[in-house]
This record gives sequence, C-alpha cells and structure tokens, in this order.
Amino acid sequence: MTSTLRKHLAMALGVAMLLTAEVTTAIAQPTGPSPAKQLRQDTEAIHALGISGVQARVITPEGRQSVATSGTSDLNTGRPVSSDGYFRMASTSKTLVATVILQLEAEGELSLDDTVGHWLPGVVRSHGNDGSRITVRQLLQHTSGIHDDLPGYTTPAEYYEQRHDLHSSEQLVARAMAHAPDFAPGEGWQYSNTGYILLGMIIQRATGQSAHEEIEDRILDPLGLDQTRWMGASPSLPRPHARAYEFFGPGSVVDVTDQIPVGYETFSWVTTTRDENDFFRALLAGRLLSLRQMAEMKQTVPVSAEFQQFWPGGRYGLGLVERPLSCGGTYWSHEGGDGGYITLNGVTDDGRRSAVVSMSEARGDTLEHILEQENAAGALIDHALCTAGPSTP
Repeated sequence: MTSTLRKHLAMALGVAMLLTAEVTTAIAQPTGPSPAKQLRQDTEAIHALGISGVQARVITPEGRQSVATSGTSDLNTGRPVSSDGYFRMASTSKTLVATVILQLEAEGELSLDDTVGHWLPGVVRSHGNDGSRITVRQLLQHTSGIHDDLPGYTTPAEYYEQRHDLHSSEQLVARAMAHAPDFAPGEGWQYSNTGYILLGMIIQRATGQSAHEEIEDRILDPLGLDQTRWMGASPSLPRPHARAYEFFGPGSVVDVTDQIPVGYETFSWVTTTRDENDFFRALLAGRLLSLRQMAEMKQTVPVSAEFQQFWPGGRYGLGLVERPLSCGGTYWSHEGGDGGYITLNGVTDDGRRSAVVSMSEARGDTLEHILEQENAAGALIDHALCTAGPSTP
C-alpha cells in the first residue's frame, strides 16, 4: 500500500468541485483561538504525528499573511524550518498545465473536444488503448481510462537504486500502453499522471515550445512568481529547503531529498508557500483565465471511492479539485506529493483567502498513517479558510 497509493496520490493529489456557477463560501465567526494561534496549533499537530518539518502560510482577503513552522528542516542538525523554504510542487503543477491548456483553448489553438490522436497520432494505442476515442477534456479530468504505471520505490533499497533514473515522457506513456485501459473513455474516474504527461506533449505540439516554457511565459512571468522554478533533471532544490524524508516503517526514515522526479519533463517544479498561495489566488480571481474558461475548469465529476477516503465529498474538475468546508461552501485546491514533500493548499471561490501547508516528510508505510497526515493537513486548510477577519502574526 505504501508507495503505490502514496505515489498515486503523491504525484498528484488535489481536487476541484461544482459546476459553472459561482459558489459563495460561508465564513464562520471565530469561537476559539485567534487565527494565528490556530495556525500554530495546526502546524504543531502535524509535527506531532511524526512529520519532521512543517511550514504553513495563510493570506487573508486584506492581503495580510500569517506564517507558522514546526519541527526541523534537518534531522541531523536540528536546523529550524524556514517559512520561505522551497519544496517540490509535484502534482500541484497539474493546475499549471491545465491553465495553459485552457488559455490555448481560449486562443483557438486547440479544443477540449480534440482527440489525443489528433495531436499525438499513434502514441495512445495497443492493448485496447485508442487515442482517437480520448479527448483533451478527459485527460484533464482523469476520465480517460488510461492506466497509470509510473516507476516508484517501495523500500529504501529501491530508492537508492532508482533515485537518478531518467524517464522521458514517451517512455512513461509507453509503460501505460502496456496495460489495458481501466475503463472506456468517459465511463469512470481514475487518477492518471500519464494523462497529464500527454497534456504536456500536446502543449509542445500545439505551441512549438515545451510545457514548462509555456508555463513560465504565460503564468509565472506575468504574475512575478520568481520562486517557482522548473528544475528539469536536477536531483536537488534551491536553498533554503528542508530535507525530505520518507517513512518506510519503524526504524526506516530515509532522507530522499536527492532524486530526479519521475515524469520530470512535466512535474519537475519547485515553489514556496508564498508563490503557491499567489498562484491559486490569481487563478480563482480571474487573472489567468476568462470567465468561460474558469467555468470549464470548475465543471467537476465525482472521484473514485478510493480517493474519497482522502478527499471526502471531493470532486475533480479540469486540473482543479473542489472540497467542502466545515463552515459551509467549498474551496478549490490541488495538493501534491512526491519524494518526501507533501503539500496541501486551498483557496476560496473568490480567490481572496488562501492557505498552503508543506510537509517535508511522507508517512507512506500504511494507509492509516497516510490518512492521519492527510487529515491533519486538511484540517489546517479548513480552519484557515473558515476563519473570519484578518489574522495577526
């Protein structure tokens, strides 16, 4: 259950909900600790589970920021966690990819109803896979039926053997094509990283530039997100950053910082809690997509029963996840996790209140531990978005 499930939701994990209508998030009046104290308590609660390091940042409608950290960024030195530390973005970058696809759709460069076969002839085929029956929209929404078969490590020995392996997008798609589809296109939902690898290939075919260049030109540069960087095949991160750890079981905590992300051509992004907040706020505020494209992005479907364990009540749109708030209404998100770094995020429907929590250890040995970590981080996001009024440091 370890790596397959953690990798499945780790390389990805996120969620979007509801239809094209605007959803007003209900804001509850605070009855407990101040927002800043609640944030500190929530980060400490995550650390108490055995997570080595935690950093969180909340931005209010007034633009005020609260940050909190807990634990250490290095188990050997005890160095404190930096509130501006870099971490691997992993599957949160799916929202970047989806945003570029929707921008291209608005420009008439492609259609969400285009088939994969139209853009990548002969790539999706064999064992019942047929690119002429799968649309761009289905790739974005994980309803294509394409089976995921990414390399991954389940033991410390496998990590040391595989950490510098390089897999091109074409090689990863070929692995998926060795399997029959999970279901007919449009007839189910199953998280597929391979679907987003194909979307990156489609972006390159449509624009003549790599997906990461289009993301930089269309999103990062206009928003001034200079702390979000594509690392390519580099196994390291910019400084400062916390060391990343994977918990394989009792006595098996391994530093997994040094590795090349699987699917590096699409998913090799690093960022900070500041930039991740700013990206989601800009997206939901309408600064990157028109109302029509945002409405497309917010068209959601139910996720599988397996993923409902992690996203109760969650639904998936086009690279965006919608999840319910305990105080009423919903929020938008796309978490990410890979190689020890697990990050949850959330932003209200108007883009005015947001929160990001990044953890530098993945407790991926049992489903119970995975759910404990997920639920504790989810509670932090929920508390931050349900808080009324500006927070104070």
